[in-house]
Amino acid sequence: MSNAPLMPMATAVWLVENTTLTFKQIADFCKLHEVEIQGIADGEVAKGIKAYNPIISGQLSREEIELSSKDENRALNIKSSDIEISNNEKKIKKYIPLSKRQDKPDSALWLIKQHNILKDSQIAKLVGITKNSVTSIRNKSYWNYNNLNPKDPVALNLFTQKDLVEAIQKAERRIKREKKEKEKQNKSTQASV
Repeated sequence: MSNAPLMPMATAVWLVENTTLTFKQIADFCKLHEVEIQGIADGEVAKGIKAYNPIISGQLSREEIELSSKDENRALNIKSSDIEISNNEKKIKKYIPLSKRQDKPDSALWLIKQHNILKDSQIAKLVGITKNSVTSIRNKSYWNYNNLNPKDPVALNLFTQKDLVEAIQKAERRIKREKKEKEKQNKSTQASV
């Protein structure tokens, strides 16, 4: 990544208007040509560009500008600010065209047949339909059940294989937990008898 400031032309406009820095210092800092900085000062370049304050944005400090203003040979140094980029974005619902919407009940049927350990709520969340629809498909009372064809939702790009694997693992953990609870209940009833 280059060490240029954010919005270099707008930053240069601000530096020309608000400091006594030389054109060379501003050009070097903004990664622009000195002639462009001269044009900004003359009002020929960047006429419609609004000045951008690099101090407010944290790219420069007042002290840095003052030190460079006193010494023409001193270059401005941009503050290095590590920006934390996280991948914890909320899942964005993507638009599904009308022609693909029939694939949702088909995908729900496929999940019911292939991974019957998944709860209706898990299938509904994965595929993007209501829990009532999944329940009615499971009970074969869905209004269009006879016309449904099981289709792999991952192949249809309704969700990723990773999402499916996570849902299956969650269902398996739930089943193990329920089994342990049943065994505890059975042991406690046998002990009381």
